[in-house]
Amino acid sequence: MDAGDASRHTIPVRPPEADAVPVESNSLLQKRAAEFCNLVLETYKRKPLSFWFLLLLSSAAMLVAFTASSLLSRLYYANGGKSKWIISWAAVAGWPITALVLLPPYLFARISPTPLSLKLFVWYILLGFLSAADNLMFAWAYAYLPASTASLLSSSSLIFSALFGYFIVKNDLNLSSVNAIVIITAGTVIIALDSESDRYPGITGKQYTLGFIWDILGSALHGLIFALSELVFLKLLGRRSFHVVLEQQVMVSLLAFVFTSIGLVVNNDFQGMRSEASNFKHGEGSYAMVLTWAAITFQLGVLAGTAIVFLASTVLAGVLNAVRVPLTAIAAVLLFHDPMSGFKILSLVITVWGLGCYIVGHSSSSVDS
Repeated sequence: MDAGDASRHTIPVRPPEADAVPVESNSLLQKRAAEFCNLVLETYKRKPLSFWFLLLLSSAAMLVAFTASSLLSRLYYANGGKSKWIISWAAVAGWPITALVLLPPYLFARISPTPLSLKLFVWYILLGFLSAADNLMFAWAYAYLPASTASLLSSSSLIFSALFGYFIVKNDLNLSSVNAIVIITAGTVIIALDSESDRYPGITGKQYTLGFIWDILGSALHGLIFALSELVFLKLLGRRSFHVVLEQQVMVSLLAFVFTSIGLVVNNDFQGMRSEASNFKHGEGSYAMVLTWAAITFQLGVLAGTAIVFLASTVLAGVLNAVRVPLTAIAAVLLFHDPMSGFKILSLVITVWGLGCYIVGHSSSSVDS
């Protein structure tokens, strides 16, 4: 056998560098994972255990309270409720609950109320009016849409929060946020294409479309309120202590209550409460319980959200507000037996994916900063 034959029958040996790439890739991944774990551990050590307990409790309370509030809105209509004004009024009728939490700091901690300037009061009036309008829009949405569909559509509020935050407050809009906007929009479009599969009996196509439109408009307004509230903190209040955040929530809820009460009076819905209660499924007691718990759960959600803004950031509050979307959708399927077509399941998966992109993007931004 000559040298040429030997070369033809020689088994090729891969150079050691060929296996180096995956090894380097794995080591880089392990390094990143270790850095992330160290960052989490360092962040945990910076705060006392009581801080993390309060943050966890507030996060759980916000998710449970706002999810329950949405489900109660749907239950109101499912059991015979008709008025959009009454259920939107119930959402803000519990504003004294939030106000009561302010008393201990004033009475025992000797904290003085924030001076109420004319400019700040005008801002509170604007936010109160927008909040009243926002509640009314969502009331229309839940009147015509299944709770699972309405909650999935309301995830678009994250899109508007990011956009309004970018244009009004000059917040950063990174690639992950843009990716989340595109993905959540795709989820909304999928629901629109599948509008025939989950329409309740007695709901016309026009009413379903109106519910869809009001839900998107309410989500847009919610995003605008979020950005304007942050602007008030930055430009007028200048500080974010717990009682200052709570004062803003109380004032906005009180003024929203005033505007919604005016709407109730003009629409003669106060007088219609008794007849609506008498025709309500399971009687007047059930009617009173639904409205009472709707008021309590909404205000508990507001309180928990206020605590999260104070303990962490408005970003975390916005993320948790979006995380409750799949929770509400799943709960509505289990409790109300909402129809869950393949399109809606796909929309739910895409929405969760979009929310994940948003959370990861903001987590990365926080780490880099």
